[in-house]
Amino acid sequence: MKKVLHHKKNQFSISTDKTLLQVEAVHSFLSTKAYWSLGIPVSTLHKAIDGSICFGLYHDTLNGLLQIGFARVVTDYATFAWLCDVYVEEAYRGQGLSKWLVESIRNHPDLQGLRRFCLTTKDAQTLYSQFGFEVTKTPEFWMEIKDNDIYKKVNTDT
Repeated sequence: MKKVLHHKKNQFSISTDKTLLQVEAVHSFLSTKAYWSLGIPVSTLHKAIDGSICFGLYHDTLNGLLQIGFARVVTDYATFAWLCDVYVEEAYRGQGLSKWLVESIRNHPDLQGLRRFCLTTKDAQTLYSQFGFEVTKTPEFWMEIKDNDIYKKVNTDT
């Protein structure tokens, strides 16, 4: 990551400072609630965090920061980025926080001028379309190797 950014809005903040991440909270959500990463091993999450720009979404409480959301971007910083693992805890939804999170990602200075910025989503097209994402016009060009059961096969830690 090149630039560490912090944004604050009322009692909430977004930061790309990885030292603030509460990995246990992120792992808890991704491994038990996120349809795309059920059962993800914590060691895999650590590797994913190490190779990404991470955006932590926090509730600023009297007891300190409480991690309430997360997103990460895998990028070469020049031509391509992949937005993934985006979530906001259910208790905090409906407050515009997901929009603020995606807006912060789209405005990050290290993610400007890219030829392609991708993501996949089963149910949040309306959110992402507000920020310029659209269904690919050339699905016949895209190929993938996908194993939805990978974490069931390799899960050696939790």
